[in-house]
Amino acid sequence: MQLVAIDLDGTLLSSQLTISTENLEAIREAQNQGNIVMICSGRAPENIFELLNDYNLSCPFAASNGTVVVIDGKEREIISMAKPEVLKTAQILESYQSPYKLYTNDGIWIPKSWYDNIQTSLKENEELKSRLTELEYRQLTEQPKETDSIHFFNHIQDVIDLHDLFVQKFFILQLHPQKREEMMEELKKLKGLTITTSGNDNIEVMDEKGNKGFGLNAVARHFNIPMNNTIAIGDNFNDVPMLEAAGLSVAMGNADPKVKEICDVVTKTNDEHGVAHIIRKYVLNK
Repeated sequence: MQLVAIDLDGTLLSSQLTISTENLEAIREAQNQGNIVMICSGRAPENIFELLNDYNLSCPFAASNGTVVVIDGKEREIISMAKPEVLKTAQILESYQSPYKLYTNDGIWIPKSWYDNIQTSLKENEELKSRLTELEYRQLTEQPKETDSIHFFNHIQDVIDLHDLFVQKFFILQLHPQKREEMMEELKKLKGLTITTSGNDNIEVMDEKGNKGFGLNAVARHFNIPMNNTIAIGDNFNDVPMLEAAGLSVAMGNADPKVKEICDVVTKTNDEHGVAHIIRKYVLNK
């Protein structure tokens, strides 16, 4: 038995945010042969549940950059940020007027200033604004709607004061390159946190123990699979902890060059079904 941990965006998902027939077939063949395939993503648990249901896929996953581990539909392990660190992180972000979201044990919580801060960020990066397609611009600027899993708040202290609410991850948008670097340096000064990115315009903050490597290890322990029998496939810096932990590390053809450098293998791009290529080469009938 082997365990294959797969990132979503830029990896399993195409540039059109779909899972190809080739990838689906390879995953199902691997599962039918007794292997475990898991998703290891920065996305929130609710979003991953919905995606898997859309494709009729059943597999364990580690959400919010590995901080929430779900097996057989149940949360098995969860790593949350300490509330003082949540407050300090939010204060830094708000000093830069950076839009951010909180991934929590009760869905996603968003400051009501989200839309205004997005508009401010776009004004500070006119070059980016000019490159966005109409769809990309609408997706970026559209005000999220409140649902059962999306909530809004006025002040970060309102979230801190909710005793049964715990934050697993900050997802931060910062469209101004210089401010993004400055923010990352300030955030790195905070103790007990992991600071990473999954794209050129975002920053992600978790507890220092919370990362995709933790998620991969947790699922491997559950199924009694040795780490040298694990494969991790990813494309960006938030994937590095699971790539370093896995027995075989695989970078997508579209991965960041620095991620490719640390991996054992480089596969095809996400639009060329790179995940299916790796599963067929290293998992099926092995």
